[in-house]
Amino acid sequence: MFVKRTAEKTFKALLQQYPVVAVTGPRQSGKTTLVRHACPDKPYVLLEDLDTRQFAQDDPRGFLAQYPDGAIFDEVQRCPDLLSYLQGIVDRDQRPGLFVLTGSQQLSFRSGISQTLAGRVALLPLLPFSLSALNNADLVPESLQGLLWKGCYPPIYDRGFNPGTWCGNYVRTYIERDVRELINVRDLSTFQRFLRLCAGRTGQLVNLSGLAGDCGITHNTAKAWISVLEASYIIHLLQPHHQNFNKRLVKTPKLYFLDTGLAVWLLGIHDPAHLLLHPLYGSLFESFVVSEFLKTRLHAGLESNLYFWRDRSGHEIDLLVDEGHRILPVEVKSGQTVSADFLKPIKRWQEIAGAAAGPAMLVYGGTEVQERTDCKVIPWRQLGLNC
Repeated sequence: MFVKRTAEKTFKALLQQYPVVAVTGPRQSGKTTLVRHACPDKPYVLLEDLDTRQFAQDDPRGFLAQYPDGAIFDEVQRCPDLLSYLQGIVDRDQRPGLFVLTGSQQLSFRSGISQTLAGRVALLPLLPFSLSALNNADLVPESLQGLLWKGCYPPIYDRGFNPGTWCGNYVRTYIERDVRELINVRDLSTFQRFLRLCAGRTGQLVNLSGLAGDCGITHNTAKAWISVLEASYIIHLLQPHHQNFNKRLVKTPKLYFLDTGLAVWLLGIHDPAHLLLHPLYGSLFESFVVSEFLKTRLHAGLESNLYFWRDRSGHEIDLLVDEGHRILPVEVKSGQTVSADFLKPIKRWQEIAGAAAGPAMLVYGGTEVQERTDCKVIPWRQLGLNC
């Protein structure tokens, strides 16, 4: 089953402008499906294949000579030296859309591109399905807890995998392959415990010392492992807003899992009914909302403009969307009924921000759109239409 991605329009536009377009993102996010659907006539080469990769490494010029009109090179981080030879080709032949690259490791993939193809390549991150894509394909689960439990990875929807089984295999594969390639993990069980501890802290301020202590590792190791999780698109570190609306601001980022289904599995939640009663239900919903806003930006080819705001007295706005001339506050509440208390943080922030405050939004777990005096109230099902 093919699900049309919101990023496809951006991808096709970039193909008209750049000789190389690189699509990056987590494994199984749909990168290969997107590029092959958008470029059906372009040769497809998977560099995970050992024989193909050996040819590309031993004789890169001969390998590339097979594709005078370009090609799709999938998982190109497996053969990083190929990028240097691509540079010479696109300098001579600057036709737009000549080569399409995909990669699943942000650190090695982006560093290789920045060193060899700067100015010649457009980068497009692709995260798992957005709510908008699921809505368009009529695949959205009936309940919010069902959506949070399943997450948004494509194989769960287009291939019908059981979410728990698929997430378990995904974590094991991710640990065995990607983590070992990026860092030297001697004890995989310790890293998996670290991953579970991170899932238990989704929506919270990053506390590296606490994570390190609970996991029995050093502070520097915890910092390195957090970087690997972020580079592999497992988590996102949401930064506090830099503008000084209040001198007593928190300067620590917040940790969010980019897919709630993965976090739910790591937390040991086995069914949607269990999730509804879980103490982290609200944090998981907040993670989902942050990831949806992030997908909207990244799939449009834009950098993240998302932050949060919290002062040392505990006053907080879950999400700030910085549009330059104005800053839009977004509050997230998993409750199904809008309470007056839900709006208090927005009112307080609007008073502090003054003229910089843009239109406010409250995203909640209910079903009705409300146009309030201070903000627009958006039910979770309509989130993709409003972010």
